[in-house]
Parts: sequence; C-alpha cells; structure tokens
Amino acid sequence: MEEINNKIQLFENKQVRALWDENAEKWWFSVVDVIETLTESIDPAAYWRKLKQRLKEEGNETVTNCHGLKMHAPDGKMRLTDVADTKQVLRLIQSIPSKKAEPFKLWLAKVGSERIDETIDPELSIDRAIQNYRRLGYSESWINQRIKSIEVRKALTDEWDKAGVKQGQEYAFLTDLMYKTWSDMNTQEYKKHKGLKKENLRDNMTNVELILNMLAEASATELSQKTEPENLNESIKVAVSGAEVAKDARKSLEQRGGEVISSKNAKQLGKRELVLKGSVNNFH
Repeated sequence: MEEINNKIQLFENKQVRALWDENAEKWWFSVVDVIETLTESIDPAAYWRKLKQRLKEEGNETVTNCHGLKMHAPDGKMRLTDVADTKQVLRLIQSIPSKKAEPFKLWLAKVGSERIDETIDPELSIDRAIQNYRRLGYSESWINQRIKSIEVRKALTDEWDKAGVKQGQEYAFLTDLMYKTWSDMNTQEYKKHKGLKKENLRDNMTNVELILNMLAEASATELSQKTEPENLNESIKVAVSGAEVAKDARKSLEQRGGEVISSKNAKQLGKRELVLKGSVNNFH
C-alpha cells in the first residue's frame, strides 16, 4: 500500500485523506472526511456511525465491505479509519441528504441514463469517447488511432470469448502477457514506467505505442481465427505469437534509431503532441 501526497483536494477547499493501493490500482478515501465535506457536520464520526447503522439495517453491502486503514489523523499520528473506494463513496453519497451531495446525485443519474442508452445503441459509447478525447485536447490523428485500437481490441476479445477465456482475471492475464512479450513490461510495469496510477495505459501511449499494441492484438486475432483455440492454454500460445510480431517490429524500429517505448504520459507529452511526423503516420 503506497500513500500518495497524504491528502487530496476533492471538494472546494476541503481535504479528503486518501491512499493509493498499487496492487488493486484504486484509491481509498476516508469516509468521515467525505461526510464532513458534504454535510459540514460538527461530529462526522458520529454521523457516520448512525449512517452506517441505518445502512446495515437496510442490508446495504457498501457498509459491509468498508474496512479500516491507517491514515494520518489531525494530531499527526497514524490512526485506523474507515475507508471506501470510489464506487463505495458514490454509493454513500446517494444516502446522504445534503445540498452539497445533490450535484453528485444528479451526475450519477445522468451517467446511469447514458449507460442504459449505450446498451441499446453501442455506437453512442464510441461517439461519447471521441467527444471526451477532443475535450481533453487529444489530436484528431491520435483519436483516430485510439478508436481503431478499441475496434482491434474488441475483435481479439471476441476470439477469447469463443475460446472460453473468462472476462476479468483471464482477460487481464492475457493482456499482461501480450504487453510483456512485445514491450518487455507487463501492465503495471508499463504504467509505472509512465508514472501512471489509475489512468488508462492506452490513453497515455504515443501513436507508435498504440500502433504496435494494435499490431500485437490484430496479429493474435488473425492467428486465433486460423488455429481456433479452445481454452486458455491454447489462447496463451496465440497471444504470445501475436505479440511477438509486434516485438519484432519494435526491435526493428529501435535498431533504426526510433524511440518506441516512451516514459512520458499524455500530460507530460502534451496531448496534442501525441502525433507522429513523417512516414510513420502511414503505418496502420
């Protein structure tokens, strides 16, 4: 468990203590700090005890799953405090009657409505992703590559599904294996190399990195369609073979003086700089 900056600014000028869990790749937030910020209660700990009891009586699993971690208390000492991850905090906010909590509740309702719309019309999710990338300042060239990478990834996961690979841990295992094969780093190592935590790795790749990762996944998809693996072990062999195609391309480019694996993330590069110059743009 790694502590980052000790405190994080979340609401106005209020401080909410947080810890970064490197293994789970998630933030843990102090529940009493969130409650103090949203309710301005003079005794947030007592408020939390009452809220916790009420939620338990209602059978709310969020409270059951909350646990304690040691965080810096106002007196400077490390003391055990109840924490919640982002999903749990958002659920707790729904149970807090407060004017300050109302904007979060409206936002949650809006997001929920959008997700329902996307299940009916999946194209909406792609359109929303494009708009979000534009709003964040990514170049049109990079956005085109990123959207294409989503299409390529979907084709590969369709092959995994046909082979009986389970979503979640097995998907993550194969993804890790492919990253390790073509880039010499697994997902966590790659993210650490770029100074990332919760951020999406692919959203912080240069065009070259995106292209090589697409090459790995497209190659694995092609090989999977030819060999028709029937289980995880057979899919592992296909994943490695596909990623080795991208590894060969990476080493070939590096031998010619090209920079492939960048340590910089999107913020450091400047999102608009995630564009390649010259003939590399023609490599799709």
